[in-house]
Amino acid sequence: MSATDPTTGPCPCGRTDRRDKPIGYALCCGRYLEDFEGTPAPDAESLMRSRYTAFVLEREPYLLATWHPSKRPASIEFEPGVKWLGLDIRSRSVLDTDHAEVEFVARQRSSTGTATRLHERSRFVREGDRWFYLEGDLQTPG
Repeated sequence: MSATDPTTGPCPCGRTDRRDKPIGYALCCGRYLEDFEGTPAPDAESLMRSRYTAFVLEREPYLLATWHPSKRPASIEFEPGVKWLGLDIRSRSVLDTDHAEVEFVARQRSSTGTATRLHERSRFVREGDRWFYLEGDLQTPG
């Protein structure tokens, strides 16, 4: 694998340990992306982070599988040349045992060099032992 392969270094989601050291992909989101059937994300924030990582790695099957069937699109189109620049979790709220929200900002740069920020409050639902992304509301700068 190349030195620029995001699966060999720190996880693209940016999670850190208690000493503020980056956690590697294999110990972070990689365990969910690489073993979807056997290792579901344990909470909404972990699912949010793993979905961000799946966008970075362009893993359409994982993104579709973690989207709630009631809202799941037929496919996902990835914009060619996009570079994901980072994820910032702004807040997380457990509403009850099966519902949660995560507010995040994801930064990216297009192939033309234009930087954009996606600021969303996402809703998640748990069915059985698996969390699903339900939908989100874009947040506007206030």
